[in-house]
Amino acid sequence: MNYEGVLPVHKPAGFTSHDVVAKLRRIVGMKRIGHTGTLDPQVTGVLPLCLGRATRFVEYIQDLPKQYEAELTFGYSTDTEDWTGETIERLEPGSIKLSETAVRSALQSFIGTIDQVPPMYSAVKVGGKKLYELAREGKEVERKSRKVDIYEMETLALDLDAEYPKVRFRVLCSKGTYIRTLCVDIGRTLGYPAVMTQLVRSSTGSITLDRCFTFEQIEEKHRAGELSSLLIQADRLVTQLPSVTVTASGAKHAVQGKSLPIPDGALRSQQDELVKVYDPSGLFIGIFRADRERGILRPEKVFAGQVQAGAQVAGES
Repeated sequence: MNYEGVLPVHKPAGFTSHDVVAKLRRIVGMKRIGHTGTLDPQVTGVLPLCLGRATRFVEYIQDLPKQYEAELTFGYSTDTEDWTGETIERLEPGSIKLSETAVRSALQSFIGTIDQVPPMYSAVKVGGKKLYELAREGKEVERKSRKVDIYEMETLALDLDAEYPKVRFRVLCSKGTYIRTLCVDIGRTLGYPAVMTQLVRSSTGSITLDRCFTFEQIEEKHRAGELSSLLIQADRLVTQLPSVTVTASGAKHAVQGKSLPIPDGALRSQQDELVKVYDPSGLFIGIFRADRERGILRPEKVFAGQVQAGAQVAGES
């Protein structure tokens, strides 16, 4: 059976994102499945999978903000910037002196647009080769910093009296943010080596952890012929794009892949380039790109005739 929609998976530890895709392919017996954002094997949490023609939405869902809950430990550092790596520096236990005010202030100082240097153990490519491949060869190369956005930071728990103090925090950030690098940078701000010692992705866009399903739940629903009830209609998730309803005649042209005049008020700002187009009944037609110079919407991806599974978003009516 072929499914259409987004399946929110609760990724367990020990699986790469590709492992999760491979397991789901075996469970449901279909090949056209794609994940929407890499999670390291030891990291757990929200991993939306796109099934069927919903794979055409992968790039848009990847752009959604991500939320994480992380644990940072002060007093030592590793080559991977997380707890799985080799220790490269360690201070004497009990030698780290931090105040609650200083820690909270340091976390808050990272809110906004920041520059971040990707870690050597990452999939970023330099000279056509992935950084982690170079790192495994014992090489370290210069990496260009990248701008990422930290929308929110919240301190969840502090254990500053431990031999190696810890802080748990929640962060809402843009695509491409490395939380382990953020932990290292927070430590540097406070004058100590630091490492990420735990990480959970708690949301991707509107998909929160409590809306995700385990392999066992997915397999059970598939066996019962009820997996479609777990799927989310892909266009409902892409909330960063404005929605436009066109007339019946406009919908007819849109379905044929023709350009449309930009309706009044269709674009929320000068930054809008893509819009979701719907017919008068609310049926999703496709994603169109704004050509302001000519005053038209050009077809980017048309989903005409697509029967979208999960026509009702979980938790909505």
